[in-house]
Amino acid sequence: MSKQTKYVLDEEQIPKFWYNIQADLPVPLPPVLHPGTLQPVGPDDLLPLFPMSLIEQEVSTEREIEIPEPVRDVFRLWRPAPLYRAYGLEKALDTPAKIFYKYEGVSPAGSHKPNSAIPQAFYNKEAGVKRLTTETGAGQWGTSLAFAGSLYGLDVEIFQVRVSYDQKPYRRAVMETYGARCIASPSNETEYGRKVLAENPDHTGSLGIAISEAVEIAAQRDDTKYALGSVLNHVLLHQTIIGQEAMLQMEMADAYPDVVLSCTGGGSNFAGIAFPFMGKALRGGPKPRIVAVEPTACPSLTRGKYAYDFGDTGHMTPITKMHTLGSTFTPPGFHAGGLRYHGMAPLVSHVKELGLMEAVAYGQRECFEAGVLFARHEGIVPAPESNHAIKGAIEEALRCKREGKAETILFCLSGHGHFDMAAYTRYFEGDLQNEVYAEEAMAEAMAHLPEVPEAV
Repeated sequence: MSKQTKYVLDEEQIPKFWYNIQADLPVPLPPVLHPGTLQPVGPDDLLPLFPMSLIEQEVSTEREIEIPEPVRDVFRLWRPAPLYRAYGLEKALDTPAKIFYKYEGVSPAGSHKPNSAIPQAFYNKEAGVKRLTTETGAGQWGTSLAFAGSLYGLDVEIFQVRVSYDQKPYRRAVMETYGARCIASPSNETEYGRKVLAENPDHTGSLGIAISEAVEIAAQRDDTKYALGSVLNHVLLHQTIIGQEAMLQMEMADAYPDVVLSCTGGGSNFAGIAFPFMGKALRGGPKPRIVAVEPTACPSLTRGKYAYDFGDTGHMTPITKMHTLGSTFTPPGFHAGGLRYHGMAPLVSHVKELGLMEAVAYGQRECFEAGVLFARHEGIVPAPESNHAIKGAIEEALRCKREGKAETILFCLSGHGHFDMAAYTRYFEGDLQNEVYAEEAMAEAMAHLPEVPEAV
């Protein structure tokens, strides 16, 4: 009998609730602070940027939050996403480990990002919002919000980090196909963007700068709100459908992971697959190792400081406690644009501090090598971001080989790389270098962390 490779759920098995890990944490998340008063923010402080429904999700400590049925109806376009057993990769590595991957590249946008873009657009539409602004790095989030905006009749303006805007023109074309407007950041369209360009006309941009521009625009009009693709609690919440589906599919495979991995930039797809397993462990269930894999060129978890910092470079956003490289830090222009953020999600940072997870970092050349090996044995060309998860999974599988252990490894393949082939071409031509962050630049950015009273 042939071995089962793919595990597929019925549409009726799309989760009916998002899972909120805050209900199971042994220590609550540190408060979010107002940038002016340094006091904990209240709902009214966030209203200029988000509708109340999302603010309520941001601060909720309820374990389950119901997914609106109209949102689940849209999810049916691509969910439940498949789980695969990576038999080809296992054979190539000659490992006793069993490798599974949850594939999120089947969405219309080609990544996990619509899992949050759809509900964010839904709640904004319900609140009477006409326009959304946002930022994007490699373009997965911008593409997803553009797609969601097209479904709900919302105008969408996207500030894309300049280096990715130049590297990935076809991703920009997809955003425009969905009806969004895409602007290279830093831009001349905002006061903050003009300030950055005045200081450095050739600035390659950063997610922190793009966030500042999007927030500035959103705050100027009552009919406009801001949408964020990662980092915030409600975004991580929305992504937990990944892990919940994976749990059901692992049951179908009669397996349970010993190791759960994902690439980690802002933290959304990592939380999506890891938090449901982490929560089950906190409630007395099995305790798999949880491993976040990040780039060495932007190593917020492995090299950053756990401290209060701004989420944007222009210091317009509330201050959160997170692993940060400093809000003014500009990472080098490596190709995993979705991982080029100076900070890590407060929730991911918090569980790291609680010792509930590990973090490792790899350079882009070795991650592309892992992605090519995966493509040649599994058939899917991964996004540069997802290559980090594959690299982490390969290292775990090789460890199992050395130790003679038949462990079960689960990772999130967060998206395909069909819009990233220029990066693969550079890799094959030997042109792709391991970008390195500047120690002095990080030290300079760290020197400007906000001073927050110890009592907070």
